[in-house]
Amino acid sequence: MKVALGTLKSKGEALVTFLEPRVGAKPSLSGDAIEIEDGNVRAGVKPRQVKTYIKRFLYMNGVRKNYRVFVSGRDLTIQEIELGEEEEEEKKKPEAKVEAEEPAAPEEAEEAAEAGPAEEPKAPKPKKVAAKKPRATKKKKKSE
Repeated sequence: MKVALGTLKSKGEALVTFLEPRVGAKPSLSGDAIEIEDGNVRAGVKPRQVKTYIKRFLYMNGVRKNYRVFVSGRDLTIQEIELGEEEEEEKKKPEAKVEAEEPAAPEEAEEAAEAGPAEEPKAPKPKKVAAKKPRATKKKKKSE
């Protein structure tokens, strides 16, 4: 079984140590690929399960959103997702929201207090639950 690391070469050693107890064999790191001998792999471990282990490793390192793992036969490929301009802006938006929520300067707070109370948005009404229909009951037979 072969795992092509792609741009994840820097975390190759950590991935090898992460996979070793899970697949039951010592994977060997060579350049930008990890090779696992099929004969030494623990019984029942398939490429799909190794894919799940790799995804878990990526999640634990906080880079899961930046990579995809593909399986084709006995070969796995880790590929970096290229972010477009829109996705990069979305990443920056949460940071901008934090800045906007900071408390206003004291002068701005006084001006807002003089202007009068601000209208609070109304909370949406809870949806009504539909009435339950009664269940049909079986009629009892009269015994003779």
